[in-house]
Amino acid sequence: MKNSEDPAVETTVMHDATGQHLLLTLKRCESFELLNDEQQLIELAGRAAEATGATIMNVCSQKFSPQGITIIAVLAESHASLHTYPESGVVFWDCFTCGTTCKPEKSIAVLTDALKPGEVDQQVVHRG
Repeated sequence: MKNSEDPAVETTVMHDATGQHLLLTLKRCESFELLNDEQQLIELAGRAAEATGATIMNVCSQKFSPQGITIIAVLAESHASLHTYPESGVVFWDCFTCGTTCKPEKSIAVLTDALKPGEVDQQVVHRG
């Protein structure tokens, strides 16, 4: 980043090296079709990431054969990933946000409302 007083002088912006990492496992999800619907899951991952207060920079996805999808969201604050196993009714959601302004736990309600799991396992790891 350039110094505004002298554009030729480089300055370094320091950020706190801290963050929160949500590890979420959703089991016994009701809909095989939803867990194998790439477009709907891209939209769901986006809503879940936005619920944390994060800014989505980019999203990529991969559909597998015969079933299953992985979605990665690059966030200005770090990243989130969604992995589905339609044949088992299982979804894994990992959401890591740097700093202290985003709250990964706020994505849980978005995901559970849409995926309707019979069981939810969650862990938040504080990093830094």
